[in-house]
Amino acid sequence: MSRIISGIVLLVTVYIGISHGSRVFQRPSEQYLEMMDALGITDPMRIAFGVLSIASVLLILLPRTFFIGNTIRALLLVFLMALSLKAGNYTFALIEIPFVMMPLVLIYLGHPLKFN
Repeated sequence: MSRIISGIVLLVTVYIGISHGSRVFQRPSEQYLEMMDALGITDPMRIAFGVLSIASVLLILLPRTFFIGNTIRALLLVFLMALSLKAGNYTFALIEIPFVMMPLVLIYLGHPLKFN
């Protein structure tokens, strides 16, 4: 049962990570740019976050790099939360809590395809 739950959370994490990470390669909306500017995130930082997000998700897919991928993903999300708290955007920080929990839950459950 834990492998099924882990697999579902893994798929959701991969989908969210790739969709958010691929946003840096699209033309950003004005609202998105305003939000990034309010957080103090420059264009190079935004691109780095996107690339790291995609890279961490790719690492999560492989059982050998599962832990490091989830750790990088959690750290990225905590960093975004810290920036939003610094900017006074408490709503954004609170919204990120479930997304920070996903890599931590995955680390606890383990990779669904890893056989002990």
